[in-house]
Amino acid sequence: MYEQTLVKTVTPIKPNIIKRMNRYNKWEYGYNKEYDIVIISKNGKIGEILEIQNLCIALPPAPKEVQNTDNKWVAKDFPKELKNIKSIFDWESYPETFKSKWYAYIDQEFTRREEGFWFNNKNNPTYITGTHYMYLQWTKIDVGRPDYREANRLFFIFWEACKADKRCYGICYLKNRRSGFSFMASGETVNQATITSDARFGILSKSGADAKKMFTDKVVPISVNYPFFFKPIQDGMDRPKSELAYRVPASKLTKKSITEISEKQILEGLDTTIDWKNTGDNSYDGEKLRLLVHDESGKWERPDNILNNWRVTKTTLRLGSRIIGKCMMGSTSNALEKGGGNFKKLYHDSDVTRRNRNGQTSSGLYSLFIPMEWNYEGYIDAYGYPVFDTPKEPVFGVDGEYIDTGVIDFWENEVEGLKHDSDGLNEYYRQFPRTEEHAFRDEAKNSIFNLAKIYEQIDFNEDAVRQGFVNRGSFSWENGIKDSKVMFTPNNNGRFMVSWIPPKNLQNNVILKNGAKCPGNEHVGAFGCDSYDISGTTDGIGSKGSLHGLTKFSMEDVPPNTFFLEYVARPQTAEIFFEDMLMAIVFYGMPILAENNKPRLLYHLKRRGYRGFSMNRPDKIWNKLSVTEREIGGIPNTSEDIKQAHAAAIETYINNYVGYNENGAGNIYFNRTLNDWAKFDINKRTKYDATISSGLAIMACNRHLYHPKPKQEKQSLNIQIKRFNNKGIHSEIIK
Repeated sequence: MYEQTLVKTVTPIKPNIIKRMNRYNKWEYGYNKEYDIVIISKNGKIGEILEIQNLCIALPPAPKEVQNTDNKWVAKDFPKELKNIKSIFDWESYPETFKSKWYAYIDQEFTRREEGFWFNNKNNPTYITGTHYMYLQWTKIDVGRPDYREANRLFFIFWEACKADKRCYGICYLKNRRSGFSFMASGETVNQATITSDARFGILSKSGADAKKMFTDKVVPISVNYPFFFKPIQDGMDRPKSELAYRVPASKLTKKSITEISEKQILEGLDTTIDWKNTGDNSYDGEKLRLLVHDESGKWERPDNILNNWRVTKTTLRLGSRIIGKCMMGSTSNALEKGGGNFKKLYHDSDVTRRNRNGQTSSGLYSLFIPMEWNYEGYIDAYGYPVFDTPKEPVFGVDGEYIDTGVIDFWENEVEGLKHDSDGLNEYYRQFPRTEEHAFRDEAKNSIFNLAKIYEQIDFNEDAVRQGFVNRGSFSWENGIKDSKVMFTPNNNGRFMVSWIPPKNLQNNVILKNGAKCPGNEHVGAFGCDSYDISGTTDGIGSKGSLHGLTKFSMEDVPPNTFFLEYVARPQTAEIFFEDMLMAIVFYGMPILAENNKPRLLYHLKRRGYRGFSMNRPDKIWNKLSVTEREIGGIPNTSEDIKQAHAAAIETYINNYVGYNENGAGNIYFNRTLNDWAKFDINKRTKYDATISSGLAIMACNRHLYHPKPKQEKQSLNIQIKRFNNKGIHSEIIK
């Protein structure tokens, strides 16, 4: 049975506190710092609290009774008596006796637009936001009215939280294909623009043509089909090509035209516009926007760069430190080199669990990923819920067709059929991802390693990590005394990721050889390290230090050929990094093979008495090492032979121990390293810290393969055979 992880109900506040605050309508719309929740209720009361992608969102309380005889969402037809009324001017011409009959209906629609709407769905009271209600009830899309989908309900709830949270610039939505984002974003644009005065709304896409198409094919028709009571005065053509302006036309501002409407009535417009821009880094630079729609953000290809554009457009949404506008960004992802890499960074920079001291994410946005199984056409039942598992009996779908297969089985069948087409499989993953890893799959042709096996392992690791195969933590000296015993402590903020802790008898196994400290578990495994020398860099970024631990076959009770430790970080100072490395190798009692072109780490080990832990380069015998290599150990990264040997080591390991084989899945649970392998470019090695250190760990564990073979000198045998002259009575030696 499939178990969803997208949303869950949480109880961060005691029920008695909620009850007391509800009594006095004390809950305010927006972010509540005391309880770390975002309240989207507008009536002073809260009910159920949902956690969606680590963001806690408080909904309004359910009413005592929810009237809905259909027991599912059904859009209500526009009353026939009102269909012929196209504008507020037409409405004004009707007698008061007619209008008074519809005041309650119109007021009700405005209330639902503002506060949201409750209806019974499959016998469950269900809340949708005002924006979602407007989308379902009053938005016209390419197939008519939109279907109700539970996935869209969660999207709009999350979006409402983004709008309510004063710390947030908007949403960064990672989606699957045909999820309806473009229509939902267009609907929200029109919804907000038609109730906002003196504001500007903008649209960007992967190209100017795409932005224009979204404007003309989605935004404008939605506006045209709004009922008259939601439709403000509009200037220009009914179906404009570049700008939709909700303002009083100049021709209407004459004395005669105003008098014709009413002598007492003052004609007013919102003075609000919706337009689109060509794609570029500086699009909307210098503008002030209430809403910016970023469609197809994961498909901006060079020279356009979504990261550069967001740095510019982010400023259009604020005045000083105050956020005055929001961004609605959504997309599937291209291959990493085709814009997907920039979008991936933007998405990860929008993680709500990582905030600065101002409470904002690095990007300012909040990331949301809804797996494909929630929103795949053909697998949504009549109530809008996804059919995850294959049903015992066919289920009636929202499209009027019966569903006899679960979406998970369907997806897995599609994946199985693409097993031998790496690029086709990765494209399918990106279009219909079940995990974030799927969404950012890269093209196989760009990798020098077996990408199919790498991605098999990544998929397996999604469950492995959730099951606690990997722990984050920190190392420290016992009682703070350096060069004593090292302790490992689980820590969510730790820099080490570990999948195996050695038993007590193998921990801190340091032995003395000729007075020098040496690793006692050299027969068990080894470390590889990509170090750095200076704490700061000119760009403030710099490459990270990286460490990997790998076991090998031994007679100990140790999982063989297993990467058990990953460290990819750049602490505040290089000295902290050096001490991290030292504590790790001491705790595991294993040697380390590090690049010696950045020698400070190796000198650090020598000064502390741990030269015996630093491996010499395995491809040379002792008397062939340089003076520095004899002093501190290590291996250079400049030799072409070493580069090739390093890549070959990783290639062999992947083919033998990564992905699925006759023994099951591999034992490397570090997706960061696997993704680094997938992207590795042997001609630009410095960018791939995890690949460098993991490859060195493999070489360290197999150093016997690189030992130089002694040259065999062939000596010619000088066998002198004496010859004799046998003439006569006595033989004589021929000289």
